[in-house]
Amino acid sequence: MAERRLHGLQRVLGTNALFATAYGNVGSSIYYALGLVASYALGLTPVIFVITGIFFYMTAASYSEATAMYPEAGGSSSFARRAFNEFASFFAAWAGMLTYTITVAISAFFAAHYVGGVFWDFLSDSPGDVIGGAVLIIVFATINIVGAQESTRVNVLLAVLDFATQLLLVALGVFLVLSPQTLLDNVDLGVTPTWSQFLLAVPIGMLAYTGIETVSNMAEEAKDETKTIPAAIARVRLAVFAIYFTLPSIALSALPVRTAEAGSEVVRLGGVEAGERYTPLGLTREEGGFAGDPILGVVRNMDLGPFQDIALFYVGILAATVLTLATNAGLIGVSRLVYSMGLHRQMPDAMRQLHPRFGTPWIGVLVFGALAIVAIIPGEAEFLGSLYSFGALLSFTVAHVSVARLRAIQPDHVRPYRGPGNLRIRGYDAPLFALVGGTFTAIAFIIICALSPVVALAGVGWLILGVIIYVLYRRRLGLDLTSTHKVAIPQPVVDHEAEYDSVLISFNADEGYNARIVATAAKLAARRRHGMHVIVTIPVPYALAIGEPMRDAEATADSLIEQARVQGGRRVTGHWEKVRAGQAGRRIIEEAEDMRATAIVVGLPRRVSGGSLFGKTLETVLAERPCRVVIESSPDDAGRRGAEHAALRAEAAG
Repeated sequence: MAERRLHGLQRVLGTNALFATAYGNVGSSIYYALGLVASYALGLTPVIFVITGIFFYMTAASYSEATAMYPEAGGSSSFARRAFNEFASFFAAWAGMLTYTITVAISAFFAAHYVGGVFWDFLSDSPGDVIGGAVLIIVFATINIVGAQESTRVNVLLAVLDFATQLLLVALGVFLVLSPQTLLDNVDLGVTPTWSQFLLAVPIGMLAYTGIETVSNMAEEAKDETKTIPAAIARVRLAVFAIYFTLPSIALSALPVRTAEAGSEVVRLGGVEAGERYTPLGLTREEGGFAGDPILGVVRNMDLGPFQDIALFYVGILAATVLTLATNAGLIGVSRLVYSMGLHRQMPDAMRQLHPRFGTPWIGVLVFGALAIVAIIPGEAEFLGSLYSFGALLSFTVAHVSVARLRAIQPDHVRPYRGPGNLRIRGYDAPLFALVGGTFTAIAFIIICALSPVVALAGVGWLILGVIIYVLYRRRLGLDLTSTHKVAIPQPVVDHEAEYDSVLISFNADEGYNARIVATAAKLAARRRHGMHVIVTIPVPYALAIGEPMRDAEATADSLIEQARVQGGRRVTGHWEKVRAGQAGRRIIEEAEDMRATAIVVGLPRRVSGGSLFGKTLETVLAERPCRVVIESSPDDAGRRGAEHAALRAEAAG
């Protein structure tokens, strides 16, 4: 017998828990962002992190304001739905899905490098890093399908250890290696780095701050969300600035920019050509550098005396652990986002279908986990970082634009948090942080597309693929591209009810209420007081758009649901949906599959002269039924159809 597991999100996370989880994601990126940015920016790497940090401050303000207004999971996708429409929401969600997928890939890839730097050299080079990363993704995809949950206490502990370790490295670096003169000597404007390298490093640098969306996605689990979410984001912002505004300077002092000499090992290994300027932070292990494990490279070049080996072991293990958790967090983000997109009819239902035993969206986890493995296979860290920034910058830009538009279309909406820097322009309360921040992220997005054609091709291809899937899926359902149509998931009778079997009741708005249908459903659900959910289909003529208001029909549908609640009690839930002619049956089947209903109860439709006995809707339900179907007829139906159908009450076992 099918079961519906309801793990309702509870508001249990305070500011500290939100901060720890978010910093665990944001802070993990220092373990690879430092090397990726240094490969482009060379001696200007610290400057890049300061520049991007300023605009990250504005991005954090946009996320704080919008999430406090609408404390629901989804991040920029949720903001775009409120500010624009469902298509804009899908666009942001699909960009977010790219970011999550690459998060999984890049975190697993670099976790292998840090393990290799401490234990097994095989994992530090190709193909060992690819194999190790792929195995890690497979392991955590399996864990997420089974449904193992993260421990908040473990997350908090690791976040504190991670932050404390990074601060300790900064403190040691200030005393042991920091050299302002070396930092100045590292830079030759326009040459080391070139202007094109500098410009490309800016969007790459944004990948250091992309975990901020984590807090937004946990909004539905936050206590006193209008206060705790902005407070948690503010703490993340301060902690990240403390590391990213200092550690890169330590790293470029320990591993300064050098000129490759003819016959040197780095030239022999093929990392650079003789006379070329470089920093070991930006070179791979095969080229004689530390791009694969830059923090370990910094520790190796500190004179820690007898503590050197202990420090290397500790930092390597901590980095690998944090990146492993980031891999798992990315897969959790994938599962949440794919399920949310399915609920909002943005993605085919199969992608969000829950595992019959574990209750997790296993197909979505498998598909996007496989895509993460495909992304790892080339073994190109710079490509992964650039593609990561492509998706993140697009999401950030959508978030900024949404906040700016919400100020215009919902000026009176309660805003528990308002971002800093506001200007009144002809009655418009302009959020300067969103307007300036959005302009910057949009320009950075254009730069990465212009200077990295391969990344642009891959990213745009991803977006086009998503739009094609979205359009075809919505057209198949008879839905327009901009209206929001959310799948209604029945809620339990009482808050503590953990699981129940459900009965689906179907009404057609044009055929009125049939008390016998609800009575039959109540009998089926009586044994364990299972839930009953009513779906009312409203036929929409082709002359009208599917999303166009039909107030009389909608009022009738609401009335049918209310009558069912009066008759069946508070365990009855319901919603209505508009459908085109001939599509009601398919919609009923989809709803039954979504609920994993144990039975569908429908009424015998009015027979049209010359039509079939059951009608197209009922024929579709019977042909594709995922469970038991009970067809209830009223006495009036029997009289109309003749003596041969006077006692008609058909039951089909699924």
